[in-house]
Amino acid sequence: MRPLTDRSVSHGRYASFAEFYPYYLSEHSNRTCRRLHFVGTTLVLIVVAAALVARTPWLLLLAPVAGYGFAWVGHFVFEKNRPATFSNPFYSLAADFVLFRDILTGRIPF
Repeated sequence: MRPLTDRSVSHGRYASFAEFYPYYLSEHSNRTCRRLHFVGTTLVLIVVAAALVARTPWLLLLAPVAGYGFAWVGHFVFEKNRPATFSNPFYSLAADFVLFRDILTGRIPF
């Protein structure tokens, strides 16, 4: 997957999520990184569901560890870049779930 924008070095502010998402995708061009994001997001959803079903709120503390743990390994080891979480935390979190959906539906290769 090639970068979708020339803003791959930008860590600035974005006017909208639609403007941010191509940058986010350019920072996730490595397939292993995307796979680790997918696994991490899947685990987040499982942990949240388990916490709700078991009525055990403390389990929610594991959700960020699962999600960010896998994602950050993907960035630091495979993508060799800094996660967008540090510069755009809210858009980055939303983009994680959009990427998850796009992989799940086949729009982006797993």
